[in-house]
Amino acid sequence: MTTWGFIGSGNIGSTVARLAVDAGHDVVLSNSRGPETLADLVAELGSLARAATPAEAAAAGDLVVVSVPLKAYRDVPVEPLAGKVVVDTNNYYPQRDGHFEQLDSDDATSSELLQQHLPAARVVKAFNAIQWQHLRDYGRPAGDPARIGIPVSGDDDDAKRTVAELIDQIGFDAVDAGPLGEGGRKHQPGSAPYAADLRTDELRALLTA
Repeated sequence: MTTWGFIGSGNIGSTVARLAVDAGHDVVLSNSRGPETLADLVAELGSLARAATPAEAAAAGDLVVVSVPLKAYRDVPVEPLAGKVVVDTNNYYPQRDGHFEQLDSDDATSSELLQQHLPAARVVKAFNAIQWQHLRDYGRPAGDPARIGIPVSGDDDDAKRTVAELIDQIGFDAVDAGPLGEGGRKHQPGSAPYAADLRTDELRALLTA
């Protein structure tokens, strides 16, 4: 059993947490407004869930999901995440986040910015290219030919394998898109896989074309 920490418990974060609990994992949830604001969600998820501060969730998680607006990425605690696998679900939306010169010029991806902020963590980008309702509803058993693929990018192969195993447990197939830079561009907003809900074989063919 793995403990998942969550920094950000909005639509994507809370949905991944529900799926993790359904798979038998402990979850530690946090947001920017305080643990008390997560009481209803924790009650809904049951005994495997608890609420904490972002720093506490970062420290408690064997794997930590960061699901905050990109504009807030510098608020993610650094020290508790050293050496850990960090799953980045974020996307860059200038109308929400303001403009980032490195992203506007395509010199970096949003996940590379988070990796720079967390130099000792192992950042893996995942869950950014699927709508939260589809993440909630479209999981299927392993081996189902209609199973949906989740693109995953990262610079650490062991970290990607860890994330892939957990994605499999919650009803999807991880499809390796490559490193955070090149791979991240393949499934960011505006890319062909983004919000496309492709079957695993279709997504793999698209990412390797």
